[in-house]
Amino acid sequence: MEEKKLCGKRYPHLFSPLRVGNVKMKNRIICAPTSPSMIDLNGHFTPEMTAYLEEKAKGGAGVVTYGEAIVHSATGKSHNKQLQLDAFGVRQGMTEAARLIHNAGSYANIQLSHGGMYGGLASVGGDVDKENIAYGPSDFEMPQGHVTEMPRELIYEIIESYGKAAKLCKETGFDMVQVHAAHGWLFSQFLSPVFNQRADEFGGSLENRARFFMLSLDAVRNAVGPLFPIEARISGDDFTDRGLGMDDCVKVAEMIDDKVDLINVSCGNHEDPDMFCRTHPSAFYKRGVNVYLAAEVKKHVKTPVACVGSLNDPAQMEEIIASGMADVVELGRASLADPYLPQKAYNDEADDITPCLRCYECFGATGELEMVKCAVNPIMGEQLQARYKRPLPEKKKKVLIVGGGPAGMEAAITTARRGHQVTLVEKTEKLGGNLHAAGAAYFKEDVQKLIKVLSSRVKKAGVKVILNTEVTTDYIKTFHPDALMVAIGSEELRPPIKGLDSDHVVMAIEAELHPEKLGQKVAIVGGGLVGAEGAVGFKHEGKECVIIETKSEIAEEVNSFYRGGLMVEVEKSAACYLNTKVKEILSTGVLCEKDGEDIIIEADTVVCALGFKSPFEKVDALTDCVDEYYILGDCRKVGKIYDAINTGYYTGLRV
Repeated sequence: MEEKKLCGKRYPHLFSPLRVGNVKMKNRIICAPTSPSMIDLNGHFTPEMTAYLEEKAKGGAGVVTYGEAIVHSATGKSHNKQLQLDAFGVRQGMTEAARLIHNAGSYANIQLSHGGMYGGLASVGGDVDKENIAYGPSDFEMPQGHVTEMPRELIYEIIESYGKAAKLCKETGFDMVQVHAAHGWLFSQFLSPVFNQRADEFGGSLENRARFFMLSLDAVRNAVGPLFPIEARISGDDFTDRGLGMDDCVKVAEMIDDKVDLINVSCGNHEDPDMFCRTHPSAFYKRGVNVYLAAEVKKHVKTPVACVGSLNDPAQMEEIIASGMADVVELGRASLADPYLPQKAYNDEADDITPCLRCYECFGATGELEMVKCAVNPIMGEQLQARYKRPLPEKKKKVLIVGGGPAGMEAAITTARRGHQVTLVEKTEKLGGNLHAAGAAYFKEDVQKLIKVLSSRVKKAGVKVILNTEVTTDYIKTFHPDALMVAIGSEELRPPIKGLDSDHVVMAIEAELHPEKLGQKVAIVGGGLVGAEGAVGFKHEGKECVIIETKSEIAEEVNSFYRGGLMVEVEKSAACYLNTKVKEILSTGVLCEKDGEDIIIEADTVVCALGFKSPFEKVDALTDCVDEYYILGDCRKVGKIYDAINTGYYTGLRV
């Protein structure tokens, strides 16, 4: 007998309605403001951007928010690909976005923003070839250039622009607006005693420093009317020297209590590299690390309060709401990894939620590629194309997939869902491939969750799984598949270093899976991502670690967002020898050359973390057995989890 689904009853507080102004949210989940760079150079929404927002609404969130809509583009743009609310022709895309969100069953929200002193200077993805005057609260020198004190007449012009922008948002169909006063943007700068050294009515006391923000909220209210919901995003703590602490942030919340309908409490300054990984919590922080800030604000205001902080688990969200820490949870990256998280939680399918890995693949793509993608969601950024479903194949094929890592599992799921007869063969005792090593460290539990989710989907898709079996050419010939997919992963590099075959040398994957095999003093040869994360994990296991790297940087191939948090941990976990060449593995450690001199780095165990290679010979031997074959994952080209999931999914669609 099939078990009856609870349909929201497992998380009754999370799925209780909430009235915010004239909006009645169907649940307590808001897709937090995100702003991937799918904006054209005129400052308009692209079709890709509207499809991105539509997908989130389809997933069941009560409200979907677009982030960083600039109210005064002449002074407020922090980079080129931002929605400009004062741009000619912007209405069409905004109206389409609001309609799509509504048609999918959610309310549409939009964040009103201004970059302040980051507008005009080379900033996050900024235009380095063209600089305008950067206006901030006071004259200030930044690495990017000089900040000019914002004239009073410009302050009042921007206040007026907030009202005009809010009116536009209401007219184009948006149901709410959020005024951004956190993360180091304009109002956050004016609130900060660090950046605001003015001597007029906009500087000095906290009340004066908040005046710009208060007047702008008044302008927004006058523009949208008394019942239209206004959300304000504020900090609960700046976490900077001489910046706003929690007590001052609470006072700001009290000031706006009668002016807004929802208070969103975040923290920090995402322009600060040292702060970014707290503002957008990395894997090195616990889930919900910033929720306590919202809880403190909630004690002092009557307005509903929303919290943020890399939330991904509906059970944790339920506890937050049920305990009274916050009234609403806002999900950023979690809604990229799985836009259908709300729907799955409501349908009692939380075990099928794709976990966000907090790898910052999304931020990296936005900054570098002016698009959005997700390591674990192959449709992210491709929603426009995904609207048009590929027809199911006329012929049902017998498909053999070799390798049960992420590429093989994703391919098996997708191919089976298309109606094919799929057999997945894995040479080890369990599915997951190198995800097991990647998820072994204490801060990688999300990767372990991903293995469980993918394994469960493989089973539900009806895939036949054969373990402890290595596929050979004879196996393929006997199986006689209509189509073959080869996803056998990569092999660790073993360069011709003297002594590398010694008993006290352990390859990186083995070391990650079995840190108990390591001695007390561990020398890691190779300072890429694997070596760097290995050092952090081994330190947690009580080991003394050293990283030896030939290049001048540790983990230089890693996107800057993840690297920022990683390097903080690496510096606490290991001594790093850069620009250092390994000459020989000795019984007592590693003989190296640095600055033209030989040095010996003592170690009980040497971990080889020098990268991976695709096993092309094995791949060619297997694929030569059939006419229809596909090569995916690391055996095609060594890459990241994103590459494995992406090639697995889209290969499955082609069969």
